Amino acid sequence: MRFLPVNLDAIMVELPDLPQTLALQASLRAEPIAGIEDIVPAARTLLVRFRPAAIAQRDLIAAIGRRRLDAKVEQSGTLIEIPVRYDGEDLAEVADLLDIPVAEVIRRHTGGDYTVAFTGFAPGFAYLSGGHPSFDLPRRATPRPRLPAGSVGLAGRFSAVYPQASPGGWQIIGVTDLPMWDLARERPALLQPGDRVRFVEVGKGKSPHPRPLSSVGRGPGGEGSNPAAPLFEIVKPSPQMLFQDLGRPGQARQGVSVSGAMDRAALRSANRLVGNPVPSPCIEIAYGGCELLCLGETVVAVTGADGPLTLTTAGGSVHPVPRHAAIALTAGDRLHFGEPVAGMRSYLAVRGGFAVAPVLGSAATDTLAQIGPPALAVGDRLSALAPPPGAVTALPDMPPALPRLDEPVVLDVVMGPRSDWLSKQALEDFANQSWSVTPQSNRIGIRLAGERALKRAPAKEGKELPSEGTIQGSIQVPPSGQPVLFLADHPLTGGYPVIAAVAPYHLDRAGQIPIGAQIRFRPITPFSEASCDPAEAPGAAKAPRTKKPE
Repeated sequence: MRFLPVNLDAIMVELPDLPQTLALQASLRAEPIAGIEDIVPAARTLLVRFRPAAIAQRDLIAAIGRRRLDAKVEQSGTLIEIPVRYDGEDLAEVADLLDIPVAEVIRRHTGGDYTVAFTGFAPGFAYLSGGHPSFDLPRRATPRPRLPAGSVGLAGRFSAVYPQASPGGWQIIGVTDLPMWDLARERPALLQPGDRVRFVEVGKGKSPHPRPLSSVGRGPGGEGSNPAAPLFEIVKPSPQMLFQDLGRPGQARQGVSVSGAMDRAALRSANRLVGNPVPSPCIEIAYGGCELLCLGETVVAVTGADGPLTLTTAGGSVHPVPRHAAIALTAGDRLHFGEPVAGMRSYLAVRGGFAVAPVLGSAATDTLAQIGPPALAVGDRLSALAPPPGAVTALPDMPPALPRLDEPVVLDVVMGPRSDWLSKQALEDFANQSWSVTPQSNRIGIRLAGERALKRAPAKEGKELPSEGTIQGSIQVPPSGQPVLFLADHPLTGGYPVIAAVAPYHLDRAGQIPIGAQIRFRPITPFSEASCDPAEAPGAAKAPRTKKPE
């Protein structure tokens, strides 16, 4: 095993092949190590997130290093047949790459069973192993900006079905109408790790006519929401107004990331100010310019970005109100958010919490996975849950220094796990130059532009990296050499090298960086593999010390 640094609370375990990777995952699931928070498996790696307060990184590495890798991973026994129309736009190119007729490509793809090895990239996206040995194909040199839902593709030694319309670089050989992801099902992801899969050819123009993809979980109301009278109406939305809470951890098995508030400390602070439990849903407001009309009596608080906050009373008087404080509102009051002068995301909490139906245990909106309520729009009416007992007595937190456009934003980073994919000069450029935040940035990630693009090490030129797990804060380098900093709605896995990750204590700061700002990265650790000494693991038998021979 190789142990590669990912962050202060995450490591990557690299193994020689997929069977050993799955064997280690099965071992860690069957006999968990106290302190492990989550495991994201991939083709040859396990991304392991842990609580440093519960287990030291050295002890975790030693404990993992003692695990056996020869266990046979049991299949679930479930066989799922996927009907496919083999008319994909890359089918002829795949046949040329393999030097076989198109009909033979189809025969090989339908000629055996696959196994769901792991999930990632998007909810319901399953990496299927075990296909014909000739299927070892490169990704496309330039990914397509949009593939239709149900696209059946090949890349490396894997096959997969895109569960929703999304960008993609796999070789597309067909399409299926069978939904890979449906929130109306008891388990939304059709394909789960260990399942067996068989592809079945259907004629052109034919459709298996599956049940339509459910829209459950895509609205602010619905089953589980509170039927109380509306308390707010959206008069004018900001560029993006979303319900957010602390996200949905523990869903990696279905390809779902945690998501949640971009500035988690600000969300917690807003809820404390109105007397709510800290995980209660708030409204995350990107930039400003929005206005809400209050339809009853309540108490709210606004945290996060710094900027004008104005209250227009029912009587017509206008006056500024403070952020980081409880504000009493009554029917007819209007709350207006001006453009931030520092930071970019504000958090609005209401006493009792907003009434919004949870999806997979959370009210958070994941913009990549398309899970949770849609963005709020003009005319939307919002209700609140019953307020908790007691008075509002919370004192405001000391607001942190927020990113600004007029000064560089410094982010501490942990180098790895793939820092060695960059040249020495590129590593120096990464840390020594400023990076501009481009307008293509969003909750999925910040797209950066630097004067000097990052070049790969000569030994890595032209090579492909098998898909592997990513975390919030990962800094990935695509072929363009211009990095992408993954944020709350990042994909669980990625196929480009991650060369560093923002330290956990700077993730909230990263979530407040406005478009046009300049970022400087400050490495706090050099890249180095961690050594594994199983004798250091908790509970390991200690060998007797012997005197060294002279």
